[in-house]
Amino acid sequence: MLKQNFIFRILIARSFLNSLLRGKSRADVPGWVLVVLMTTALVTGIWAIAAPKLTTILRNSLDAMGGIR
Repeated sequence: MLKQNFIFRILIARSFLNSLLRGKSRADVPGWVLVVLMTTALVTGIWAIAAPKLTTILRNSLDAMGGIR
């Protein structure tokens, strides 16, 4: 068990050193920023188009429920 733990730690250290030497980042920050901005633009655009209709639907539903009392 002790030998396996030692080998595991050696492999972890080796992997860490290799990643430092390669200098590659695992995260693509500009890509994620672009995805977030595009998603925000899509949601804003769809919301601007759909908001009046959704407001009308909600208002009609609430008015209909008020008539039930």
